[in-house]
Parts: sequence; C-alpha cells; structure tokens
Amino acid sequence: MFEAVKDVLKYRRQFLDLLVGVPNYERYVEHRKECHPGEPIQTREEFFREAQEARYNAKGGKVSRCC
Repeated sequence: MFEAVKDVLKYRRQFLDLLVGVPNYERYVEHRKECHPGEPIQTREEFFREAQEARYNAKGGKVSRCC
C-alpha cells in the first residue's frame, strides 16, 4: 500500500513539473548516467536554476508570450 501511495505522489510531482514547464530531474540523472557516464551531474538546485534561466531569460529577459 505504501508503495502505491509513493508511486502516486511521484507521478503527481512529474505532472505538476510538466504543467509549469520544469523538466524532470530524475529523468535528467538517468540520462546523464546512461549516455554520459563519468561526466558530472548537476545538483537538483543547479538543474532547476538552469531550467529556469533557459525558460525565462532565453531572450534577454524579455517574455515573448502573454502569460
């Protein structure tokens, strides 16, 4: 039962992250380990900061949409 609740919370977090446009950190870590072994993996904070920078400051800080 505990595992089922844990899975539900995991998928809920993934859904909310995608809803607001934040890439999935766990998927990033899996990709780095599989495709780029031996290279450093960013911390969760570094990953989130870079994702936010790419999303909101990609055009010099100018927002290109209405919301």
